[in-house]
Amino acid sequence: MKEKINVCLMNDSFPPLIDGVANTVVNYASIIEEKYGHAIVSTPDYPGVTDDYPFEVMRYPSINTTKLVGYRAGMPLDVSYLARLSNKDIDIIHSHCPIASTILARIVRDTNHKPIIMTYHTKFDIELKKAINFRLIQNTAISTLIKNIEAVDEVWVVSRGAGENLKSMGYKGDYIVMTNGVDLPKGKVSRDRINRIRQEYLLPENCPVFLFVGRMQWYKGIKIIIDALRNLSSRGMDYRMMFVGDGADRIDIQDYAIEKGIFEKCIFTGPIRDRERLRDIYSSCDLFLFPSTFDTNGIVVREAAASGLGSVLIKDSCAAEDVTGDENALLIEENSESMTDLLVKLGDNLSYMHTIGENAMNQIYCSWDDSVARAVERYRYVIDNVQYHKPTLFDENSTVLDNFFSLWADIVNTIDKTRKIGEDVNNRLYDMLDRYL
Repeated sequence: MKEKINVCLMNDSFPPLIDGVANTVVNYASIIEEKYGHAIVSTPDYPGVTDDYPFEVMRYPSINTTKLVGYRAGMPLDVSYLARLSNKDIDIIHSHCPIASTILARIVRDTNHKPIIMTYHTKFDIELKKAINFRLIQNTAISTLIKNIEAVDEVWVVSRGAGENLKSMGYKGDYIVMTNGVDLPKGKVSRDRINRIRQEYLLPENCPVFLFVGRMQWYKGIKIIIDALRNLSSRGMDYRMMFVGDGADRIDIQDYAIEKGIFEKCIFTGPIRDRERLRDIYSSCDLFLFPSTFDTNGIVVREAAASGLGSVLIKDSCAAEDVTGDENALLIEENSESMTDLLVKLGDNLSYMHTIGENAMNQIYCSWDDSVARAVERYRYVIDNVQYHKPTLFDENSTVLDNFFSLWADIVNTIDKTRKIGEDVNNRLYDMLDRYL
């Protein structure tokens, strides 16, 4: 086996879009290029974007579907693009999205005969149900997604809970848990940097400061946080709550904080893309509140741990995997009463909160260097041991381009049928169908 390894990373999201999976791909590519060989990122084009990375980025045409799924959908129909990508010196393909990117990965595999690994990051059944209101189409989309995943050579998941979610959708194959890392260094920032943050946001001394970082959407468990904080206020307990992030529900969340009478104790910073500034904020808070059961990995929990900040997590959630309650994290039931009871019990015992954070930093922190090192070791195993099979996506007698156009025609027809359903059937009929399907 050659010493250097050439990896093609594929994902439907990539900067300028900022999300957890896009961040994962950037870190994989950067570390592979620096330490292990050569990385190519294949991703949809974004208008006006200039890629300035230490690794190669190949972009293909896209259409604007951000309102539906949050990012642009790729349309790699360009003959020269398919030819250029297929002719690259690639040892293994690693897809980070089970839909378009994995379809493209399978097209390339049918040409270069290289194995595909697919990492399952997100609970796609929930994402699909948010994007598609019609249950029959939801079920068809999930079935198609699972067939696509089952066609790759090896499946990775970012947590055991992510694997269980995949199985619940009908996936029959095996998977390997490969956790993600964080790109923040281990250790708190200096006292001067902490003081600047506390002065900027008027954070009082000897008063617990709680933090949430992530998408500002209700399914992240934010209602639990606000309801618990309302209970603290009603008991006369002082605190401050920082919300870092943006999302579709941000205005509704702020309005709810106003309705519950706690808005003046809350700080909504909006998104913070400067990683060092985010590190300053992690280091300046006393406890990280993350009552999400949606997240499959809870990477922000490990980001918080990097800065010595302990987390409050839902018992048995994916984010709570591999933590120990009352040692390196604090565990609650999935309701505001349980969070209230914990925070009241803690009171202003900042020393205990900081002890939990110190333990988290020393026990659950994982760097991207360590995470990618494990991935590359597994890449080498797959390259050496996975036998290439006949094309699984198309008839092997047809050309790659013919096959892709045929596949895309099917997708377009499906979208067109969905659009016509939306035009021809009113919401009442949707409700009736959902009742019996």
